[in-house]
Amino acid sequence: MYVEARRPDGGIRVARIARVRFSKSGRTIYYDGREFRAVGRGEYLDSDSGETYWFSGPRRDGNDRGANRAGSFQIEIDEAVRREYWTDIRGEPERVADAVTHG
Repeated sequence: MYVEARRPDGGIRVARIARVRFSKSGRTIYYDGREFRAVGRGEYLDSDSGETYWFSGPRRDGNDRGANRAGSFQIEIDEAVRREYWTDIRGEPERVADAVTHG
């Protein structure tokens, strides 16, 4: 999944590609030892901190942040999903050692 932590002003604080786990209902996501509750389409709140996060499937074209967000920034790729991301999703197996991509 593409995971984006947002600042209170709506800006992006952290962006990464990571593996998450869903509840049976799909309304809760578990990631990095935390629980996120759905509040809108793709938008979730951290149950403990109340911080806003965005979760979506990683895109084949690498534009994970979406076309509506200007600028370029690094997207970290968790080591546990790096091979799958670069090989199966992006189709760029020569990049499996790359820990970041630009979105």
